[in-house]
Amino acid sequence: MRISSVQIFNIASNSMANANEAIIKTQEQLSTGKRVLTPADDPVAATKIMQLSDELASISQYSDNMDIAENNLVLEESALKGVNNLLLRIKEIAVSAGNTATLSQNEYKTLAAEVDSRLDELKNLLNSQNANGDYIFGGYKSGKEPFSGNAGQGFTFKGDEGQQFIQIANGTTIAASDSGKDLFVDIDSARNTITTYASPANTSLPPVQISVGNVVDRTTFDEFYPEDMVITFNADTNISPPGKNYTVTERSTGRVIADHQAYSSGSPIEINGVSFRIAGSPTSGVAAIPASQTFNTTGYDFAANGTETFNITVAGRTETFVLASNITTQNDLAAELNNVGNGNAAKLARLGLTVDANGIHMPEGINFTINSESDPAVSTALGIDALFGSTSTDGELAEAGDRLFIDSTNKQDVLTTLARFSDAMKSFDGTQESRDSLEDIVGETLDNVANAQTSVLDVTSKLGARFNTIESTRSLQLDAELVTKELMAQLRDVDYAEAASRLSAQSLILQAAQSSFIRVSQLSLFNQL
Repeated sequence: MRISSVQIFNIASNSMANANEAIIKTQEQLSTGKRVLTPADDPVAATKIMQLSDELASISQYSDNMDIAENNLVLEESALKGVNNLLLRIKEIAVSAGNTATLSQNEYKTLAAEVDSRLDELKNLLNSQNANGDYIFGGYKSGKEPFSGNAGQGFTFKGDEGQQFIQIANGTTIAASDSGKDLFVDIDSARNTITTYASPANTSLPPVQISVGNVVDRTTFDEFYPEDMVITFNADTNISPPGKNYTVTERSTGRVIADHQAYSSGSPIEINGVSFRIAGSPTSGVAAIPASQTFNTTGYDFAANGTETFNITVAGRTETFVLASNITTQNDLAAELNNVGNGNAAKLARLGLTVDANGIHMPEGINFTINSESDPAVSTALGIDALFGSTSTDGELAEAGDRLFIDSTNKQDVLTTLARFSDAMKSFDGTQESRDSLEDIVGETLDNVANAQTSVLDVTSKLGARFNTIESTRSLQLDAELVTKELMAQLRDVDYAEAASRLSAQSLILQAAQSSFIRVSQLSLFNQL
């Protein structure tokens, strides 16, 4: 078989290229320390290496998550420790304040000043932030300050009840925060108490404020409990002389507790055993425009004998009125409708209507409908359509002004506890009544502070359990990381001794191929001439 010179050159070139490629690959393995450089080198090992790499990445991410959770919990533990130390000091002040027989009014003001200072400190602790600027006690709403307000207007929790969880292992999550509502707001109160707040729909500027208030008549309040109260500011014209006034109603039933009370900013108000203050200039309501149906001025020429009737419907309630006397004028019609003996007056009262010589009126501004199916003369006198009746259209309901709420509750947030304690000491005037009131507040303060401490210590113990979980999980993750890296090394890492020997052999093969090619390339007749 004849082999051409071109074939000789091609075979030699391919052989040397393959040998050189093998050398380069071995050199790359030695320089990177990796045996499997591409999936083609070892498909089975490459697949396993990818799985192990994913596991190592997960372990690394879990490690970062554990660091984040641990940092958050350390910050929370520090804040709770500060809260507990502060509550211990409040208990000391309360014990001192209980000595009403010897302490003077000025001494109580001094103690109240310290409580106010501690109150500001406590509020700052409850609004603690982590390194990212998140409020640690805000729940899911960690981007804004959870506790707002002051002793004068009451305190509001603007966070939620959520807990932020962080995954620290497959199937393992840990709470990295606690809601301030569970910790500091929903604390069992020593006795039934109240929560005061203003409606967010109020329009007064600056906003009208309501104090935290206090229960001053335990018997009266316990009889009213658990009902809530709504304070609504009415139209100024509701009292004489005109001025700002309010009505207090029972929230669940709408029952009026106190109607059209003149308002004085900052003055104490006592209702159902609860004392509080309202300060500011609340937006007044708008008075109702009465609805009316005007009587006809003519056409009164019929003798009513008890068969002439008509219906009035107000807000879905209908009453039937009977005319049983001669009706010749507007005054006759008004007198018949206001007659107590025939029951018409009672029906008007049930519907909330009034009648005079001019017509029928609804002071509350609710439009009403009148229908008559008897003598057409009745429709004429009433001034309504004889066939279809008539509905008033001029009535307009009253519009409520600013609203404030007093809710009954068996919970008391820790900020309100301090505020009420301070307010009681500031109100001390040396009288026996103020001594009795202060002694009562001191006892409640001690009980409520103890309940708050219990809440704090309970969460602190849970933090310890979470720290233990993180520590044990971290230990397991380190062990898993070590084993995974060992398996990775076995599959991926190069054997330097074997690779070095292979490189020497491959280099020798390349050199031999080059030498052989030089000799074979000289086997030509031209070289022998």
